[in-house]
Amino acid sequence: MAFPVRTNVKRLFRFIQTFNSPERFLCTEVCPENKPPGSSRVFSGIQPTGVPHLGNYLGALENWVSLQDQYPSVLYSIVDLHSITQPQDPALLRSHIRDMAASLLACGIDPEKAVLFQQSQVPEHVELSWILGCLTSMPRLRHLPQWKMKSKQKSEGSVGLYTYPVLQAADILLYKSTHVPVGEDQVQHLELAQDLARIFNHHYGDLFPEPRALLSSTRKVKSLRDPSAKMSKSDSQKMATITITDSPEDIALKIRRAVTDFTSEVTFDPETRPGVSNLVTIHAAVAAVSVEEAVAAARGLDTAAYKGLVSEAVIQRLTPIREEIERLRSDPAHLERLLAEGTLKARELAAPVLAQVRHRVGFC
Repeated sequence: MAFPVRTNVKRLFRFIQTFNSPERFLCTEVCPENKPPGSSRVFSGIQPTGVPHLGNYLGALENWVSLQDQYPSVLYSIVDLHSITQPQDPALLRSHIRDMAASLLACGIDPEKAVLFQQSQVPEHVELSWILGCLTSMPRLRHLPQWKMKSKQKSEGSVGLYTYPVLQAADILLYKSTHVPVGEDQVQHLELAQDLARIFNHHYGDLFPEPRALLSSTRKVKSLRDPSAKMSKSDSQKMATITITDSPEDIALKIRRAVTDFTSEVTFDPETRPGVSNLVTIHAAVAAVSVEEAVAAARGLDTAAYKGLVSEAVIQRLTPIREEIERLRSDPAHLERLLAEGTLKARELAAPVLAQVRHRVGFC
């Protein structure tokens, strides 16, 4: 780390004392513009739903790792405030936060290159969310796709579920982020952040950049049991999802039982052969080759033999990650310390921006 652990802990303690003091809220002066080094800043968040699955890793986390070396300022947040839109067991949530931290570190997130922190420990997120919520109309939120989907599943949804896209926007704008890695299903939520940046700037003067989407080029990984659906941790079928901590035996079993079809040749045709094509997608991604190269490697193999090839590639890719997660899990104090250090860095970036917002709105 950049500082000795003892120095970081003392620094964090002094910082928390400052932020909890009454003087912090007086806002007697506006802090200077908080521009990131260079011209770009990346922000993204992930919910603490336990250990990520293979689709999370290939679709998002691999990209997160590469972005650390492409942008001068990168922040990754474990967004636990978002997670409580669904009922959570407190003890399990605490465990999931640590598991997610361990998973991100094991996948290659480097605290020296990126700020890794726990969202709920940076209260500026919530205050900015309230301010932005007062600039957001109810019809605008009602038309977002995830509210439509999740509220129908539950007959009705909570206020938190309804307004969490505003919190997402606050997460992004709080750091004056310029780029956000997102999946296609999150583009409309990013558009809300762009809209709110424009609305705030129109009312109170230019402050927030309009963040741009960074779409991953990796194809979506599908369920091994239903290749018409995405791979998901909430899937009721245990054989449908590979987690990044699965044992080699479990990985081989799940891929062996993956749905294919009655044609033995391996081809890539997602429309007519979704199951086999999903295996090709996985193989290409974990082996870091093109789809065409993955199909060529399967030449002369039937689908049963090809499943063995895919299993070997997945096991080879995930084994070092699984072993590193196990090592990190054995030292929860280390994980908590790293998150505390990340919180310190995040609040140092967030506080000046919120001070500007509070001044412009008229709170101080």
